[in-house]
Amino acid sequence: MSGKYDLVIVGGGISGASLLYTTAKFSDVDSIALIEKEREIAAINTNHTNNSQTLHFGDIETNYTLEKAEEVKEGAELLAGYLENHDDDREMHDKRSKMVLGVGKAEVAELEQRYEGEGFGDLFPKLQMIEREEIADYEPKVVEGRDPSKEMRALQTPDGYVVDYGAVTQSLVRQVKDESNVDVFTGTKVEDITPTLDGYTIETTDGRFDCEATVVAAGSHSLQIAKELGYGEGKVLLPIAGSFFLADDLLNGKVYTLQMKKLPFAAVHGDADVHDDSLTRFGPTAKLVPTLERGRISTVKDFLDVFGLNAAAFLSYANILSDRILLPYVLRNLVYDVPEVGPRQFLPHVQKVVPSVELEDIERAKGYGGVRPQIVDTTKKSLDMGEAKIVGDDIIFNITPSPGASTCLKNAVQDTRQVLEFLDGDYEFDEEAFRAETIDNFPRAN
Repeated sequence: MSGKYDLVIVGGGISGASLLYTTAKFSDVDSIALIEKEREIAAINTNHTNNSQTLHFGDIETNYTLEKAEEVKEGAELLAGYLENHDDDREMHDKRSKMVLGVGKAEVAELEQRYEGEGFGDLFPKLQMIEREEIADYEPKVVEGRDPSKEMRALQTPDGYVVDYGAVTQSLVRQVKDESNVDVFTGTKVEDITPTLDGYTIETTDGRFDCEATVVAAGSHSLQIAKELGYGEGKVLLPIAGSFFLADDLLNGKVYTLQMKKLPFAAVHGDADVHDDSLTRFGPTAKLVPTLERGRISTVKDFLDVFGLNAAAFLSYANILSDRILLPYVLRNLVYDVPEVGPRQFLPHVQKVVPSVELEDIERAKGYGGVRPQIVDTTKKSLDMGEAKIVGDDIIFNITPSPGASTCLKNAVQDTRQVLEFLDGDYEFDEEAFRAETIDNFPRAN
């Protein structure tokens, strides 16, 4: 197997598939290939059991600033519009109520400040502040058994999209795979990428690909490949593995708790599973692991390649993990996967959402959870909360930490524009047609 292409995309998860869809359907690029090392696309972090199946708008994620929420909002609306346009039967998603819960005077005051003082109510017209009685209407189990003297409020919105990102990935590829200018190769592992005078040569287990432009959308492996090509030298990864706990039917929609300050990880939340609303999923946890893929010991070596085993990397880890908030959090999360002990330690997080839950009501979700790479800047010795993208000579590396799935189409638009620049402006992108297929279908507030 071999071929010459204008564009080769490495990685068949939600990010790579989004770029394939955007370039193949809405640009006139002559030839595009997608290469995926697994036998099926969407087999790793995009698989619906390996992520929190949430479409993040920034409305109830209390670790987002208003500025970040503004950036994330359009990306989420693009994907929501795609789902509204292509998933009438709700095979890829469901839409439910979504809220972030504040319990006690301090948390209620924080929600009020966020909604009114910081402008989130203006940015999200569907977002509303509701009190105990209305919370009980949406989520009876959230109120049941809670101290009636304890003040509580919630920010609630109907835009609680629960998404099977693996199914979305397959849908995006199906939209374009029969186009004459598109080839999709699975079970094809990249072994080497070499710059050439007019682009790149990509050696794989199934042959050689030559291309003018390359986009590497391989999750944690993107930084590994970038470093092999001399990019990203000031960055390493802090791989975080998420796990979940399952319970019976307890919630109708999504219920978040307030985010702990200074933590880049999502607050524990509960929501009904996208394909089985008789199950409620609680999580994610956030455990530091020395691998690039969950449960694959072979990727320990890949992690060490990215880490580099140098003084700057060790000092950066030490500086980050010595934080008096982050370190206890990381240590607590190591316990949650321990049999018997883990569920008991995680139970208070579940009870913060559903007070009546007992220990026997929850169990660890076996086989659930993926790895989310957090980017570490070794020059600043800190977590890099910015965009996880490296642009080189005719090549882009997307590392896509959360909320990379939620903003996959927005990222694809940005990358499409960059790819067309790589290709010397010989091709055009029909953004108006793209928006007509996606964001124009998102239901706005009346």
